[in-house]
Amino acid sequence: MGEILFKQKKRNWLGLPWTFTTYSCDSERLFIKSGVFTLREDEVRLYRILDVSLKRTFWQRIIGTGTITVDSSDKSLKCFEMKNIKHSSEVKEQLSGLVEEERQRKRITGREFMTEHGDYDDDYDDDHYH
Repeated sequence: MGEILFKQKKRNWLGLPWTFTTYSCDSERLFIKSGVFTLREDEVRLYRILDVSLKRTFWQRIIGTGTITVDSSDKSLKCFEMKNIKHSSEVKEQLSGLVEEERQRKRITGREFMTEHGDYDDDYDDDHYH
């Protein structure tokens, strides 16, 4: 794993980091760790992220958090939410920038995730980006 560029705990409805989910990111992957008794660790490669969006409810604006929705071509993490993130607008922009940097580094464009029917290619594997 490379240098962690951001790390943040999911926050509860009061905006306090008293949950068992942690989001972190290095220059190549986004990680989600959750659980108390049974720990689960998921990751998605940044170049597989297709879209990042931000939603902030009225209550989230009051407590200074937001929910970042990530759509990807990853088989296990197609669409997921990073809920109640502090400084969510800045985190979203940082994540978007990291995704673009990684896609440029690997010379990947959005067309490489599309099939002839315009759908995302679920069978894409790491060897196709050369």
